[in-house]
Amino acid sequence: MSKAIAAAVGATVFIAGIGVGMAAQKLGPSLFEGKSKAAAAQALVDAALVQADDGSWERIAVGRIQYLGGQKPQGQAIFDAILAGKHAASDEMRIARVYREAGEWSRAKPLFDTYVTKNPKDEKEIAEIGAYYLLAGDRDHAEALFAKSFAITSEFWATVAAAGAYLGVAPLAD
Repeated sequence: MSKAIAAAVGATVFIAGIGVGMAAQKLGPSLFEGKSKAAAAQALVDAALVQADDGSWERIAVGRIQYLGGQKPQGQAIFDAILAGKHAASDEMRIARVYREAGEWSRAKPLFDTYVTKNPKDEKEIAEIGAYYLLAGDRDHAEALFAKSFAITSEFWATVAAAGAYLGVAPLAD
């Protein structure tokens, strides 16, 4: 192995070790005590991103707090990075929930529709998506999704999601 390659490998291992070391450190009050809310939040977001590593669900959780907490471009950048790479359908579902929570049904709907197409036997999430359709005012589509869900199996959380939607209550998301 040449000296240049050995040096590059060594530098990569060193940098990766720093990230692992930072992730393993205990978080202390110095991250947030006495700081403005914005500075405390940013310090904790930075720490959470280190802790999240490559975990998509974890990164979506960080993106969610940024997106809903007034740092929309930063949250969107996380979502875009996840969706641009290889990802699970559950990542689309979680991002769609954030858009819906933000009151952006037009952004959530295509991701929910894609999830249903990719997961035609996921009765719980299909009913949850149906509940979101009902809450958005599309009762016909909601009831079609409820019927699809209940045809798969009678699942408690699917039933609760449908019932709640008729009362104007959004489903609990996992």
